[in-house]
Amino acid sequence: MHRFLKVPYLSSHERPLSPHLQVYRLALGTVLSGMHRISGLALSAGSLLLVVWLVAAACGPQAYAMVTRYFASVPVRLVLVAALVAFWYHLFNGLRHMAWDAGLGFGKAATRKSGLTVAVLAALASISTLALAWRFFVVPS
Repeated sequence: MHRFLKVPYLSSHERPLSPHLQVYRLALGTVLSGMHRISGLALSAGSLLLVVWLVAAACGPQAYAMVTRYFASVPVRLVLVAALVAFWYHLFNGLRHMAWDAGLGFGKAATRKSGLTVAVLAALASISTLALAWRFFVVPS
């Protein structure tokens, strides 16, 4: 017996083992909450690229041309696409949070439905924005 708890003390070989992470199934709400936080961080990082672009535009044509070449590289384009997806997801999930603040959609089924709606809307808006960008900026007619 442990003298403070008045219960038998279990040694480490007698205690139950905690299940591994593969056993747990993450709830949709948990995943969407984590994605909301990650998208907020991605938007912060993406805003730095916006500041670099604006400063280059203010510094003159030579600096702007250099930054434009840098932004045309594949890694930076991937970061910009990630920032775009983060923007749309964060926007739609923010609207979902505003509905919660108004007292709407707290049921389990409503929460799941609104979460899936946010994910679908963010995907559709991202694909639409990328299609428009491709149409007007990459393939000029």
